[in-house]
Amino acid sequence: MFASVVLDIPTRSISTAFDYVVPANLESSCKVGTTVLVTFSGRAAVGYVIALVQHAPAGVPAGKIKPIERVLTDSAFDEKSVELAWWMCEEYAAPLSDCLRLFIAPGQSMRVHRENASSPWELICEATGAVDDRWIELSSTAQEFIPRKNAARQRAVLAALTSGSLRMSELNATIVGASSAVRTLEAKGVVRIFTKRRVRGYANTTLSSAQAAQPEQLTRGQQDALAAINAACKSGRGDVVLVDGVTGSGKTEVYLAAIQKVREQGKGALVLVPEISLTAQTVGRFRSRFGDDVAVLHSRLSAGERFDQWDMVRQGQAHVVVGARSALFAPLRNVGLIIIDEEHESSYKQDSSPRYHAREVAARLAQLCECALVLGSATPSLESLARTQHGTHAGVSWVRSSMNERPGTAVLPRVQIVDMTQQFGAGNRSIFSEPLVSALHDAVSHGEKAVLMLNRRGFANFLMCRECGCVPTCPHCSTSLTYHERTHELMCHSCGRTWPVRAFPDPSTKCPSCGSRYLAQFGVGTQRVEDELAMLLGPDVDIIRMDADTTKGKGAHQRLLEQFDASPCAVLIGTQMIAKGLDFPDVTLVGVINADTTLKLPDFRAAERTYNLLEQVAGRAGRGSKPGRVIVQTYWASHPAIQAVLAHDRRLFLEPELLDRKEANYPPYTRLSNVVVWGKNERAVKQTVANFAAVLREEVHDMDNWHVLGPAPCVKAKVKDRFRWHILVKSPVTSNPGSVLSTCAAQIGPKLGINMALDIDAYDLL
Repeated sequence: MFASVVLDIPTRSISTAFDYVVPANLESSCKVGTTVLVTFSGRAAVGYVIALVQHAPAGVPAGKIKPIERVLTDSAFDEKSVELAWWMCEEYAAPLSDCLRLFIAPGQSMRVHRENASSPWELICEATGAVDDRWIELSSTAQEFIPRKNAARQRAVLAALTSGSLRMSELNATIVGASSAVRTLEAKGVVRIFTKRRVRGYANTTLSSAQAAQPEQLTRGQQDALAAINAACKSGRGDVVLVDGVTGSGKTEVYLAAIQKVREQGKGALVLVPEISLTAQTVGRFRSRFGDDVAVLHSRLSAGERFDQWDMVRQGQAHVVVGARSALFAPLRNVGLIIIDEEHESSYKQDSSPRYHAREVAARLAQLCECALVLGSATPSLESLARTQHGTHAGVSWVRSSMNERPGTAVLPRVQIVDMTQQFGAGNRSIFSEPLVSALHDAVSHGEKAVLMLNRRGFANFLMCRECGCVPTCPHCSTSLTYHERTHELMCHSCGRTWPVRAFPDPSTKCPSCGSRYLAQFGVGTQRVEDELAMLLGPDVDIIRMDADTTKGKGAHQRLLEQFDASPCAVLIGTQMIAKGLDFPDVTLVGVINADTTLKLPDFRAAERTYNLLEQVAGRAGRGSKPGRVIVQTYWASHPAIQAVLAHDRRLFLEPELLDRKEANYPPYTRLSNVVVWGKNERAVKQTVANFAAVLREEVHDMDNWHVLGPAPCVKAKVKDRFRWHILVKSPVTSNPGSVLSTCAAQIGPKLGINMALDIDAYDLL
């Protein structure tokens, strides 16, 4: 037997698999998907088996082929996964080993390392495995046993076991000296000790929104969406259904009903959510319908927890997988349905190699598995809308199913736009407009809840000297520092470094440029909103802040949301993480502190992201029996994205936006790729990116509708002492930029101290 092995060596120069002979003693354990140890170019190397054949490669004597040294792990993926990895390798110009690594068991790290050039290569294995607990239960002869009068511990153990088997750790915690008593009872045949696997992972939640009672009847929109999904499943071609439903229209119920039908057919489902903050609610709903058949995969679980959840799927003990984008690569056999909720979210784009988009990978996986892909959103991406308008993409059908009403008596909230220039002109210097203050007091007086969103963390955006105009910036990055008032420090949100400082009027304040003490705060952060809201509403109102600072710890998202859910009257302050998907029927007010933060970024998607964010956060209000109200504070009230949210009419935003995109040759009318080059030597970076641009222009000079822009410094021109330059490439929708850019990168070759990223269908242009 011969194996094709992809070496896990981080270099673009190795772009193919190598053949090895499988020794007879390894034939039973060497399978597609196993990790193996081989010899390559005189050194040990780790690799992944992607194919097995019975005959030696043509033209190569079998005796010349090196053997596999060891099989390091059980199989983690199958032939379909290999086919998907090859597609990702070509589509996203990524090394095949990077793509295969996505399918490997969580917590597994097999690598070959040496201290220096003269040291031998050593295999370093780090792998998380299953954990077995010791359990104790009464034997069939236990009733006949009568302990001695002075055997108090034995009697206590027997009494504890009468209600059923228990973990040894639980007995030890409740009965002092239980271990010795158990050993004595086992020797007498009274109790039996056995091991049982402990499944680490998802914890239950008290969120009221984590229940999903099946409704007596679906709305007309839900019925139509479900019919479209069932048709896509029957076609077996990988067809895509875009469920375009207003916030609160019951998209989750459509997902649940569709999965139920798939499970009745003996197939499984993959469900992706964009935010970890949504996981507890979503998993709770799915578990309320499918019980322990649900596995959870996301980055906030420990390596052991992720492994157990992953292994449940591999062993066939769970058939519904819920998680972030990485859940797409779970070892689920017989996939019958793939669902991506809030499909417009940029978090579905990976920002490290392989830089894939989960929507595109899911579409390819659906074709390979001959199943349906469901995309759900109240604010679908312009790319998905364009594909449904065309009707087909990449050889499969794309259909759009609209859900324009909320179930029951719930209606869309009333939106009010507050022009902050008028508030400032009237003498209001507060971060809260008069309408928002009035609405907050009204909600509190009625014992209702409110959500306030600010797309910033920290106390203020930046500090600025009022004498010389100096704004403290990170010496390692080309970004201004954010002031955190609680810790009295400036933080760089690019590299994470901090510097202690106190803002005016503290007497120790000192400008780093001119020495002035008038270093004052500018802008608004979540900490400041929290502090001013506490002064405004008083101590009787729970104020809960959710941002990157308060949700660092494990389980923090769930704990804060449960606190908000349980409170009789509360205000939830947060960044983007609270804007989508969350369902609290008693929230009647949503306020947006500053709608312009994302609108003014130097990014062609700025308006789309702003509209999506505002429409999504507005949808958190009025999801129950009480009507909702939304107040959006802005300095750009006339912008189409703001006006579209006011009227709940997407067309007001889409029509001018699509005209601008078409004129400027941006997606959805083209594919946009970003080549980023960075390193500590600015001159070498500029030379490398200039060489790449020259090679690229030569490569595409006779290709229609290809445009190369740059090179130019990135918006974040310096991060962590690395200088950053980039090239933007616009190509036709039907083109394959990954292949072109890979060819150019191969011609340039690796440069010492210079890094390069080929980002196909780029989302981050900063």
